[in-house]
Amino acid sequence: MEMKRATSLVLVSAMAAGLLAGCGSGGGGQQSGDVSSKAESTASASTEAAAQSTTESAATADTQTAAAEKPEVSHDKEMTFEIYDAAANYQGEQTGWFAKVLKDNLNIKVNIVAPQVAGDAIQKGQIYGIPCQMTDTSPLTYSGTLVYSAPLLRWDRYKEIGEPDIKDLDGLLDALDAIHKAHPKNDKGDPEYPLSLWADWDGGDGMIGIANVVQLTTWYGEKIKGSAILKSDNTFTPLTDKNASYYKMLQFLNHAYQRGLVDPDSGTQDWNSVMTKISNGQIDLMWYNWQRGFWNSLDRLHNGTAYTFIPVDDQMYYSDSDTYFGSGRVFGIGSQVDDEKYQRILDFLDWYASPDGLRFEHDGIKDFTYKVGSDGKFTVINDNALMDNLPVPEEYGGGGYNDGNNQINQWICDAICTDPTTGEPYNKDYWASFLEDQNKGTMEEWSKKFDATDATDWMK
Repeated sequence: MEMKRATSLVLVSAMAAGLLAGCGSGGGGQQSGDVSSKAESTASASTEAAAQSTTESAATADTQTAAAEKPEVSHDKEMTFEIYDAAANYQGEQTGWFAKVLKDNLNIKVNIVAPQVAGDAIQKGQIYGIPCQMTDTSPLTYSGTLVYSAPLLRWDRYKEIGEPDIKDLDGLLDALDAIHKAHPKNDKGDPEYPLSLWADWDGGDGMIGIANVVQLTTWYGEKIKGSAILKSDNTFTPLTDKNASYYKMLQFLNHAYQRGLVDPDSGTQDWNSVMTKISNGQIDLMWYNWQRGFWNSLDRLHNGTAYTFIPVDDQMYYSDSDTYFGSGRVFGIGSQVDDEKYQRILDFLDWYASPDGLRFEHDGIKDFTYKVGSDGKFTVINDNALMDNLPVPEEYGGGGYNDGNNQINQWICDAICTDPTTGEPYNKDYWASFLEDQNKGTMEEWSKKFDATDATDWMK
């Protein structure tokens, strides 16, 4: 049976805003269209170069003017910022190594107010802010090697049950059931579960419905937008449509529950509990691409125990394009802050969008989670720091790496942006050194079986 290979790319333009300084200087992405002659191409390139030169000159002048007008504000006084943070899974004061980075660089503390923990509350009125997760690619680009949500299984477990061709959701449950029967417990003797859900994201980000279900609808080319479902033909259908994907995924999870494949803690646990179980090897199915960061390491990629995308024949995967204009969330400043604190907050946001800040946000700690080679390129080290909560150097305050990780959990520039120092994305998954090293074991075998370099390549 020929597998369906399709990816729906939908441009979500949340806010038209230019990239801030520090987002990198990567290319603007490939645009479609034919060039009739070399002469036209050369002329076009010359025109673009001239325009770019003019734009860069104007931008430089603006930057210099802004720098000259920027008031001098002392950082001698320690300040605490309260951040109302829809993306946070933690409430309270930032601690650990990232707290020390903020203290050393800006002399600030950050206190996070997380609606996912404390409950939702919005200030009414107009809100102005800096968009989150802008990219320096293009509005028509999808840069990822794996879409945001897709079925991910441990490669060795999948091989162990015979590498079945999974035709539909029932077939996926059969595969999970076979894995569970072979591995009811992990290597440490703890219970292992095919699926593990969590309730604390429900209703977040304006979602109507169960958050875990909302994300799974994208397996069938559909995207929840408020109380409606955007379909792949650009039409909408109600969330309650029994022929649409929300109902389909509810049935999938209900069938999993009836077959005893769902973690019994799912109704009461939060994301942090699930994260711990993933890091402990207790979960058989992942469906967010970032969840791999709590398990996959180069060692596990090499020895075949890493999680990777396993196609399901009747699925057509949906993904938004790169968030060029931002993800829809913003960084804003409260209207009641005084002038001194206002400027200190701007100083923080300026640093947060700079290459220095972005490396701490996306890459971690130099000489602990990455090292710099003689060519200036980065190489991953201690890639199990997050999943194993490795102790960080005393110069960064000690403690566990995951415990001290950036709890703001949101950034102005996305990790796919280009670091101007290295010429590579901040995201380690796209460093040349990582790409060369990861294509052994799991991905080498996966590529041979599915005749593709990565999941996005297979979907296209």
